[in-house]
Amino acid sequence: MPDRSMILSDVLELDLGDPLRAIRQRFLLPEGIAYFDGHSLGPLPRLTQAKLGEVVNDQWGRQLIGGWNAGWIDAPQRVGAKIAGLIGAKPHEVIIADSTSVNLFKLIVAASRLSQGSALLTETDNFHTDRYIASGAAELAGLDLRIESREKIEDSLDSTTNLLLLTHVHYGTSERYAMAAVTKQARGAGALTIWDLCHSAGAVPLQLNRDGVELAVGCGYKYLNGGPGAPSFLYVAEHLQDRLLSPLRGWMGHAAPFDFSADYVPAPGIDRFLAGTPPILSFAALEAAIEAFDDVPMQSVWEKSIALFELFDRLMSERCPELICVTPRDASRRGSHIAFRHPNAFAICQALIAEGVIGDFRAPDIIRFGLTPLYLRFEDVWSAVESCAAIMDSRSWDQPQFNARQKVT
Repeated sequence: MPDRSMILSDVLELDLGDPLRAIRQRFLLPEGIAYFDGHSLGPLPRLTQAKLGEVVNDQWGRQLIGGWNAGWIDAPQRVGAKIAGLIGAKPHEVIIADSTSVNLFKLIVAASRLSQGSALLTETDNFHTDRYIASGAAELAGLDLRIESREKIEDSLDSTTNLLLLTHVHYGTSERYAMAAVTKQARGAGALTIWDLCHSAGAVPLQLNRDGVELAVGCGYKYLNGGPGAPSFLYVAEHLQDRLLSPLRGWMGHAAPFDFSADYVPAPGIDRFLAGTPPILSFAALEAAIEAFDDVPMQSVWEKSIALFELFDRLMSERCPELICVTPRDASRRGSHIAFRHPNAFAICQALIAEGVIGDFRAPDIIRFGLTPLYLRFEDVWSAVESCAAIMDSRSWDQPQFNARQKVT
């Protein structure tokens, strides 16, 4: 067995030399907690508290409806442009609106009219809400929903494919698709691809323009730290924007919303994908959260993610070999969380939470740990593995309170 005190000293040295070390101070993190669930809900950025106070007290509280002249009306475009900088898109190609599910529905129905194929192709193990939305949207658009295993997706692309719907980083295993190659292959078959970036944006380097991506959605509450239920973003490549028409034709997507005309005329560009009045408090929280990325190159974020993964994988292999890593070790093939399989994953996860190590469980047998470089320390990885090893050695997970499935994480 290795000298663990030496390993710990090496881990502390990694934190001292971490170029992102000071960024952790931009977040409120409870003492005594190692937070590995930022891939599910990001922590509260300190700027968000001040921003919400300003919007609630100064704008809404004192200006009342005049707050719409304090930047509220432009929030979908303004915040979208800030996210565009994180995902390699032009500022006018990203807009904030609604939820990921709603935006996915909009894009499926709108984009289905641009291709000749009859099928919407997606992955068997895609995130469940994507499959649910796909089934309803395909029915409305007159498409057949075709579901194939991950291994068969690329071989299943043919002239019958109208749309390809994929999640870039798998929510369970963290496997990542080769975005540029898959998008190119789909276009060669005559199909458009819609990418779900929920586990990608703010976590891995993205270059949507460079990679030829035409359509994408993503959420604001995971790696972007916008708060529970934060609004979603929607991306449409510039050359497609005026060819698509949203099936949800709300007044904010009208070319002249304050003319109150009887007939719908879509707004030019991506604005046509707006629908109802934007939830300003949620937008304000998301906008403040995006500022936590200021002056932080995504490549630096990714390099730290790789280092966190390698440390976690190494220590778990040494200390908890019975937990099997199911995440690709090749950094180019994964996102920014690490997942382990064990028959008692749920109970082990609950026992870890009781020790202050907050990861999460995904059925049937996966424990996930989000590797969120803006605030996670190498010391947190050490603590998580030490806690896990103690739990496994003592079998303390094998207690009724840790096996009660009504608990939610």
